Order: sequence, then C-alpha cells, then structure tokens
Amino acid sequence: MPINVHSELPAKKIMEEENIFMMDELRAGSQDIRPLKIAILNLMPLKEETEVHLLRCLSNTPLQVEVSFISTASYIGSNTSKNHLDQFYLTYEDIKDNKYDGFIITGAPVENMKWEDVIYWDEVTKIMEWSKTHVTSTLHICWGAQAGIYYHYGIDKHELNRKISGIYSHMVHNRKEPILRGFDDVFLAPHSRYTEIKVEEVKANPELTVLAESEEAGLFLVMAGKGKQFFVFGHPEYDRLTLDKEYRRDLAKGINPEIPHNYYINDNPDIKPLLTWRSHSNALYTNWLNYYVYQNTPYEWK
Repeated sequence: MPINVHSELPAKKIMEEENIFMMDELRAGSQDIRPLKIAILNLMPLKEETEVHLLRCLSNTPLQVEVSFISTASYIGSNTSKNHLDQFYLTYEDIKDNKYDGFIITGAPVENMKWEDVIYWDEVTKIMEWSKTHVTSTLHICWGAQAGIYYHYGIDKHELNRKISGIYSHMVHNRKEPILRGFDDVFLAPHSRYTEIKVEEVKANPELTVLAESEEAGLFLVMAGKGKQFFVFGHPEYDRLTLDKEYRRDLAKGINPEIPHNYYINDNPDIKPLLTWRSHSNALYTNWLNYYVYQNTPYEWK
C-alpha cells in the first residue's frame, strides 16, 4: 500500500530500503484519491523505532494511507530530538477539530505506575474521549490497550509476579470476525509487560468480545462493539530484534531478566532469533484497515 508521510521523515528511507512503497505528500497530492487518514499517538520513548514498526504494519493493502504522528504536549521525553518532534509531530491542540478514519494509541513504559501518576494521563484520557466522536476505529496497543479498557470500561490492570516477555501461542475465538480473516487457529505474537488485564473481567462485560488469548500470556485481542475500538495487549508490531534489545537493555541495568520465552533458538541469546509472527501481524493491521476503517468510514466527514 502507498503510505503517505512527510518526505523528510527518517522512517521513510528505512521503509524504502525494505522495498516498501512509500509516497511523500507531493506525489500523493497529484492523485485524485481520497486517502485514509490515520493518526498515531506515539507514547513510546524511542519514537523513530516505533514509527518504523507501525508503518511497516500499515503497508500491506492497496489503500492509500495518510499518516500523522501525535505526541503529548504535557510530557516531552529525552529519547527523541526536539527537532524531530517539531518537524514530524502534532499535538492534541493541533488535531482536536480534525476527523480521522483510524487512530492508533501505542504502548508506553509506565505500566507499573498508577494511572493518575502518569504525567500525561489527563491528556491521554482527553484524547481517548475525543476519539469516540472523531475517529471511525481506534486500535490500542499494550499499555495503550490497558489504559483504554480502563478508561472506557473501568477494567483495571493487575501486577504480575514476573515480566511476561517473549513469543507466545494464542488461540483464535469468534473467527468469523473480519479482523481475524486469514488467521490460523493458533498463532504466535510477542508480549512484553509487567501487568495484565484479566480475561474473566473482560468476558463479564457484554460490550466486549475476546477474540484471541494465550494460556500463558493471557489476553491478546479484544473488540468493543462492532469494531469501534480494539485492544491489542501484545506487540505484534515488534520487529525481529526488539525483544533482544529489551533483554540486553535490562541486563545492562542489572535487572537480571529471564530469557524471553520461545524467542531465541535453544534459548541462546547469541543466536539470531527467528521471525515467527510477521504474517499474522500483517493480517491484523490489514484487516483492521480494510474492514473496520475503510469499509466503515464516510467519504466526507460531517
């Protein structure tokens, strides 16, 4: 799919080197096509890395997508340059009057904190409330999924006695839902988190449908209503070496982490891990864009 991004965005060059068709705003403007407008609230500290992860996931349909990146104004991290944020990112004040076909809220490294202690919590909840009336479908990822299901449905997170990290097997439920088209009965996906949303608490809410879960890692995919909101509790967007980087980072910090589950061959961190989840990750994002964004969004927002 042609992805329309700022012509100077560093992620654009990386994607082109992977032979993924990228389109800058100049070429997109010459086409008589109404592109899907997708906004991404990027709460991850390594924003440029996350940009690549998500743009890669959005690159597998023939639809033209215009992507805007959003950051919080109430907190500016130190891992991304101010120049990058000024050039490529908007804030809520910039977008509050806009309508978007799709919206993505990423994870964030704050899951051990109470919701109200997160410095940008009020801003994120304002954006979540705004998304109910200004977005066709919203996809929440990891901490974003936990935060979203707490804000919208009052289901709180629970601390785990150890970090869930690795590649886990998941069972598909309600496979007739379009977002699961092309999925096998069992599929692999990464998780990386210290907290969880309990399956039984979600199943007790009639507005929510569990679409995929893991015996070892718990919830993976939950749908609200007919697809207005999705909550993805893993990280299907991760690339081959993301968990490796996290593992080595934690080692360097002296945290003494467990080796990520089912990730390294023979649990040997010196062997390059296999990429075993990309096809289902692509299917998830492609199905979301097609069936819940493109098929449902109005041609012109009123």
